[in-house]
Amino acid sequence: MTELLLGLSLGLGAGVTPGALLSLVIAASLRGGFRSGVRLACVPLLSDLPVVLLSLTAVGAMPGTFVRVLSAVGGLYVVYLGVSTIREARAAEPPRPGDAEPSSARQVLSAVVVNLLNPHPWLFWIAVGAPAFDAAWEHSPASALAFVGGFYLVLCGSKVALAWAVGAGRHRLSLRGYRLLLGGSGLLLTAAGAVLSFRGLAPQ
Repeated sequence: MTELLLGLSLGLGAGVTPGALLSLVIAASLRGGFRSGVRLACVPLLSDLPVVLLSLTAVGAMPGTFVRVLSAVGGLYVVYLGVSTIREARAAEPPRPGDAEPSSARQVLSAVVVNLLNPHPWLFWIAVGAPAFDAAWEHSPASALAFVGGFYLVLCGSKVALAWAVGAGRHRLSLRGYRLLLGGSGLLLTAAGAVLSFRGLAPQ
């Protein structure tokens, strides 16, 4: 029970913290509604497996610059996505009921790349997740699975809830409101990318 509660608490903190993936979920929900948003909300279930495995098995073998390079490269990619979203927002039209959703495969691929290049999942699993998992595993495999299951349940669930809220209200937005929200999500992406790049490039 303790391990499950720990996973739920850590998942909530990670799920609602502003960042690149959360901004992508907002932008996707504005463009394509709840279904588009929920696909991106569940991206950690696709992209985190190599992060978790490497963090659990090869933390000691990772070079010291690994996370810094991830941060710089990932930050630049997120900035590119943010600028693209801002440019799109200038002439974007609010979606109408029945409109076709944007390409889901491209959206999911972009989100997977962002998450893999984002140093936050790596830092979490190296510094917090892997030690907590090891401690839970020593207690019992079921405890370790409860920790991971609780973490990802709330991590993805909080983003799903946000996708529902944004997707449900997007048809009631005015043209100006829609463009402002879409542009705002682009600004959030750009800011998140700039912070990631700065952290990666800043001298230690």
